[in-house]
Amino acid sequence: MLRHLDIRDILIIDRLALEFQPGLNVLTGETGAGKSILLDSLGFVLGWRGRAELVRQGAGQGEVTAVFDLPTGHPAAAILDEAGIAHEGELILRRVNTRDGRKTAWINDRRASGEVLRRVSDTLVELHGQHDDRGLLNPRGHRDLLDSYGAHDLGKTRAAWRDLKEAQKALDAARTRVAALSEEEDFLRHSVSELDSLAPEPGEDEALDTKRRLMQAAEKIGEDISKAFQALGSDGAEGMMGDALRWLDGAADKAEGRLEEPLAALDRAMTELGEAQAGVEACLEALSFNPAELEQIEERLFAIRGLARKHSVAPDELSQFAEDLRGRLAALDRGAEDLAELEQAVDAAQVAYDTAAASLSKARTKSAKALDAAMANELAPLKMERAVFATQISPADPGPGGVDAVAFEVATNPGAPAGPLNKIASGGELSRFLLALKVCLTRDAGGLTLIFDEIDRGVGGATADAVGRRLADLSRGGQVLVVTHSPQVAALGGHHWRVEKRQEAATTLSTVTALDDVAREDEIARMLSGDSITDEARAAARALLAAVPG
Repeated sequence: MLRHLDIRDILIIDRLALEFQPGLNVLTGETGAGKSILLDSLGFVLGWRGRAELVRQGAGQGEVTAVFDLPTGHPAAAILDEAGIAHEGELILRRVNTRDGRKTAWINDRRASGEVLRRVSDTLVELHGQHDDRGLLNPRGHRDLLDSYGAHDLGKTRAAWRDLKEAQKALDAARTRVAALSEEEDFLRHSVSELDSLAPEPGEDEALDTKRRLMQAAEKIGEDISKAFQALGSDGAEGMMGDALRWLDGAADKAEGRLEEPLAALDRAMTELGEAQAGVEACLEALSFNPAELEQIEERLFAIRGLARKHSVAPDELSQFAEDLRGRLAALDRGAEDLAELEQAVDAAQVAYDTAAASLSKARTKSAKALDAAMANELAPLKMERAVFATQISPADPGPGGVDAVAFEVATNPGAPAGPLNKIASGGELSRFLLALKVCLTRDAGGLTLIFDEIDRGVGGATADAVGRRLADLSRGGQVLVVTHSPQVAALGGHHWRVEKRQEAATTLSTVTALDDVAREDEIARMLSGDSITDEARAAARALLAAVPG
């Protein structure tokens, strides 16, 4: 419930503090007195879209504060908890608008984003005005309103739609991929065959190149290595060192130990010489090759490098490149099987979506009948018992919200053609249709403050009285604020404020005054007769007030 509204330096309001009450609160005043400014101010602190320029002329900034009672379990609590904002039974919204257009909001003295502010305000206040903010006249919003009325769970339909779109996306991607592979099938098969025939290995290019260079150098260095091998053999160093070793060994006994170290050194030298001979011999064997082998190596090396240039890859990458081509070819070969599986997945997702959408359609049809019946019950007390309200459900393009289009249509008299609310109903009829619809749609919206801006426009007499009595009924156990020009509606209010302008020097200001019983009688008399309040108007005002149920 809205308990307090404080407005400072907004449009033609300098300072204004209002204490609202439970029940039916009515605001009256002459046209242009500033009643709409109160709603603009409240909309501003609630984060609604509104006027761009709100700051009063001459002021540096405008500020609005609204205080709400927040009972346990109120829907706003979950939003506040999610935003990390503390709350204990009272909710204080404050918003400032500077002269340069910057807007800043606080919730319980905690800075809040516009998104959080609007989410919270949606759980606090419902407004119906001359430009209905919930789009009751816009058929594009009627499906959402019906879903809200019927408390429909759209989760399964939305999830099924998402799954269907993902399955279709996967199928489309696979079809595109298979089509692209099909265009290069000849290339893939030829290239894979060519690569498989050659079967290059990683590192093979370098190994072949090294072996080729060694073979090419063999003729140049082979003769010198052979001479060296002979010089190290028995006819060369090995024989001479062997002779020296025998001679010294025979003389060692008579040299009194002086030959032991030389003999040991010769032994080591003989060992090293043997290793040198083995290494040189191995080199000679390596250099020994068949000229035909060199030709084969060169042919393979040129073939590997030729394929590498052809496919614009490094020779060592040919093996991985061949594996990639085989993978693409395998994907092409199993493409039909993959497409069949994906098509089955799409079919299954379509069935799941159709089932969920059909279930939602059934729920909507049931809720539409319930809403139509509820509207019939609401229209009768508003002197429109012969009018017909119908919720039309027709096929629509499939989407996350199902396959239904919803439109609210009315017929003002039996047998008359039905049509959209704003095209069939007159001004007074439209007000009553919208009041009834608002009542039905917010019936279970606990904790909401309902605001009606001139809901009684275009009606008078007994019809205006019926509208006022419905508003009074609606306010029982809750809170309703209504801006009205109707004395019949004003008389039914539990709490009455008068909005008026006053001139201060060159400044026009708007004030709001809470009315006692005497002032209230005067105000209702003014509404009945105009500026000159007659005795007859006072008597009529007293009669209206006396007719209000206790």
